[in-house]
Amino acid sequence: MKLKTTFVLFLGLSLSALAQENLTYQKPSKSILDLVDYERAPSVSMDTKKEYMLLSYRNTYKTLDDLNQDEMRLGGLRINPTTNISSSVTYINNIKLRKIKDKNEVQVSGLPENARITNLSWSPNEKKIAFSNTTSNGVALWVVDVASAKATMLTEDNVNANLGNPFSWYNDNENILVKMLPKNRPALLDEKKNLPTGPIVSNANGTASSNRTYQDLLKNKRDEQNFETIVTAELYKVNLNGSKTLFKGADLYAGENFSPDGNYLMISTIQKPFSYIVPLNRFPSKTVVYDKEGKEIKVVNEVPLNEIMPKGFMATRTGKRNMGWRNDQAATLYFVQALDEGNPENQVEYRDEVLAWKAPFNEDPSLLIKTKQRFAGIMWGNETIAIAMDQWYDTRNTKTYLFNPSDVKQQPKVISDRNSQDIYADPGDFETVKNAFGKQVLAIENNNMYLLGAGYTKEGQFPFISEFNLKNLQTKRIYTSKYTDKKEDLLSIKDFKKGEVLVQIQSKNEFPNYYFRNIYKKEQLTPITSFKNPFEGIKNVSKEVIQYKRKDGVALSGTLYLPAGYDKTKKEKLPLLIWAYPAEFKDKNSAGQNNQNPNEFTLPYYGSFVYWVTKGYVVLDDASFPIIGEGTTEPNDNFITQLVDNAEAAINAVDALGYINKKKVAIGGHSYGAFMTANLLTHSNLFACGIARSGAYNRTLTPFGFQSEQRNYWEATDVYNKMSPFMNADKMKTPLLLVHGEADNNPGTFTLQTERYFQALKGLGAPARMVILPKEAHSYVAKENILHLLWEQDQFLEKYLKN
Repeated sequence: MKLKTTFVLFLGLSLSALAQENLTYQKPSKSILDLVDYERAPSVSMDTKKEYMLLSYRNTYKTLDDLNQDEMRLGGLRINPTTNISSSVTYINNIKLRKIKDKNEVQVSGLPENARITNLSWSPNEKKIAFSNTTSNGVALWVVDVASAKATMLTEDNVNANLGNPFSWYNDNENILVKMLPKNRPALLDEKKNLPTGPIVSNANGTASSNRTYQDLLKNKRDEQNFETIVTAELYKVNLNGSKTLFKGADLYAGENFSPDGNYLMISTIQKPFSYIVPLNRFPSKTVVYDKEGKEIKVVNEVPLNEIMPKGFMATRTGKRNMGWRNDQAATLYFVQALDEGNPENQVEYRDEVLAWKAPFNEDPSLLIKTKQRFAGIMWGNETIAIAMDQWYDTRNTKTYLFNPSDVKQQPKVISDRNSQDIYADPGDFETVKNAFGKQVLAIENNNMYLLGAGYTKEGQFPFISEFNLKNLQTKRIYTSKYTDKKEDLLSIKDFKKGEVLVQIQSKNEFPNYYFRNIYKKEQLTPITSFKNPFEGIKNVSKEVIQYKRKDGVALSGTLYLPAGYDKTKKEKLPLLIWAYPAEFKDKNSAGQNNQNPNEFTLPYYGSFVYWVTKGYVVLDDASFPIIGEGTTEPNDNFITQLVDNAEAAINAVDALGYINKKKVAIGGHSYGAFMTANLLTHSNLFACGIARSGAYNRTLTPFGFQSEQRNYWEATDVYNKMSPFMNADKMKTPLLLVHGEADNNPGTFTLQTERYFQALKGLGAPARMVILPKEAHSYVAKENILHLLWEQDQFLEKYLKN
């Protein structure tokens, strides 16, 4: 049965009864509705070196009409073929400017009527802001003059934004490179009007080709032609006075990137053949460097079709990859190459190498550094200082290297070697500043670099700034946040000598706001913003992070909410809601670390159970559900056992506080959390009911891996079968609310997963209810759907839990 509207099904109902359950949209109770209907605070774009800050405003939710637009799903893209921009983009509808030192915001004048703004981009000199505006017919390029706060349209609405941001600033601050629709663009083929000329045929040539289950792939020749049509663009050089000249003719442009000095332009194009089994990021591509006038300098990379990959998360393709410009030099490319043929199973001393290639590329590339593990990133400083990172998934190890990019003979120095999941040992991220080219490079002051860290510890979260000395490689802590009743995030360093730092401070009932802090005068805070709390209805609820242990000693945690006014001395027994998402670990120590802060602002959203604290429920949000596989044991080998142990520990911990009725506990989750929920209801008697949203329930439909599982179905058949709620549907007797978006775009969580699981439960006589939200993808965005979802959950919990 095809579900075209919000369609609600009960088990055991006849077809005539099912038709009666085709509900119109409903709204939740007032206490929940008051929290949903709020005015969103503006997003703030702020650089400590800028004079101005940009405030952007958007609606809290989309509408169902926003989702009910034309859409084509091709090569992993979801495109509105009328407007030529992603159909899932979230638009800004207003922008304002404010001098950071002032308090008054200035409305940008001249904005388009009914503005739908995206792709905001500052010019190199930060005196202009380019943005795209989507009309009913297409996308147009606009620019804002910052000093006058005035917006002007530069092009008609014929910009091609189908592959993301469609423009790049020239270094002269006067011109913008723009992807435009070709003048002779062919019409898109309509499946209703253009009949197929033959069948679809696919061949397997005997070579193993293990791929995850991707959505929105090309399926036939018509899709190929339409994909080529929507991606093809012409490149124009558009001046701020509105004049434009053709820079490059029609092609499948996938990326354009100017060199730091602006004299060269690297352009990547998608090539044929296209693939029916992988998305466009694994299609063939060609990368060419041109001078700024458009003359070809060098073909610097050609990537073949990448349908076949070695097994494992650390597998990668051979040839040049991660190609980009060095931020610290005028025009030097860097790229990475695998030394193990991209195959994690090959035993080699070094996995990857990083090379540099200076324009105009007349000489061979030169070696910069080799990494023991898979390359994971690089930060440029200057001619003699750079930072490189590598990682290995199976061991969760990550290393950070300090190296001299000008002297390959100088051995790189390992300055950090740790478990990437060990958040207590995280040294932080190096601070960057803009160099003469306007690019971000490592901040180096008097032979010191600076690390900003999140500051998770056993005692709580205390963000910090550390000084890293380049001579002795020693780290010295120069600031640690001391808050125990607030949360302070350290964002960037404004002035190294004066100790001025941009921070964001919040509490559980104080909305996050920006300040300048002087770390040498720790009490000195200069407010920048003053956003108010839009959720007064939950301002006085009790909120704390509780820590507990499961039966094998693994430390767990969760954020516990109690209704406002709850008497902890009388300890009335209330129903409990648990919301969680499983996470895989390779060691118990990392799994037991706490990354929750009770002082984080309580921001309810559609996926949260926090709303129900207003209706007399206890809520344990973000409960720890680690799945651990140490040594050669894979986490999923004991998935069900650990899942149940996590749930039992959470319930016992809240029960020990005296707040709940253990017979009235519900579990919920989204995506992999929905998979968790179905398994818990199947394999335990801990819960009265459960809510599972947008999950996958039959692992034979994701046979080449899922989440962190690298083995395929035929290598771990028993694991796949035991973990699949669908395979164990006959054991499920607990009420379950299944929700899914009609147009889910997430790999593996096809809407079919929920439909088939529900049919199995229905046929076996289990108490279940299915809700398919029209037009929604993996995350839900339309207000009508979100309000109805909250109503569904509220009604379900009232029926099966509270009463």
